[in-house]
Amino acid sequence: MKVHLIYKRVPNRVLERDDELIVDLGDVIIAKSEFKGMLTPLKVNGVKVIDNNYKMLYFAFVGKNYDVLKVYDREGNFKGLYVDVLAYTKRYENTLEMLDLFLDIFIFPNGEHFLLDEEELEMALNYGIVDKETVDFAYNIAREIMEKIEKGEFPPKIVWEYSLSEHYEAEEDTHD
Repeated sequence: MKVHLIYKRVPNRVLERDDELIVDLGDVIIAKSEFKGMLTPLKVNGVKVIDNNYKMLYFAFVGKNYDVLKVYDREGNFKGLYVDVLAYTKRYENTLEMLDLFLDIFIFPNGEHFLLDEEELEMALNYGIVDKETVDFAYNIAREIMEKIEKGEFPPKIVWEYSLSEHYEAEEDTHD
C-alpha cells in the first residue's frame, strides 16, 4: 500500500512522491521512504545525520504543525529524529499535504537537539516570500516543540513504537 505525499515550501517548491505505507491510524500516518537528490549531506553539530540513501520512517500528524522523521543511515543505524515545522498537515484519502515553514529541529539519540535553518527563514522574510506573522508562527511552533523535548514530552510516544525493521508492529496501539 502506498501513501501519496505532497510536500510544499513557498514560494513554489513542491515535492511529490509515493511512499510505502506502514500504518494508517487516521490522524497519524506512518510511512517508509529514503532520502534522494541531496546535493550535500546534512551535518548537525559536526555530525553527518542525513545523506542520500539514508532511510526514514516518517510520522505525519494530521492537523498538527510538525512531522517527525526517524532517520537511519545506510546500515540501518538510528541517527536521530528530524522534525519539520509546518504550517499544516492535511489529509485527503491516501494523500498527505504539508506546507513547510523552513525551520527544522534535529534530535540526537541522546536527546541533544538543535534548531536548524533559521537563516533560510530569515532570508525568506527578507525576500518577501513569507511575512513577519509566518516567521513568528514558525518560531512559536519550534519553541513549543523544543520546550516539550526538554520536558521529555516530545516526540509523541508512537514514534518509539515503530522502527526500521522487517516487522512494523507497534508495542501498543495508542498514540498522542
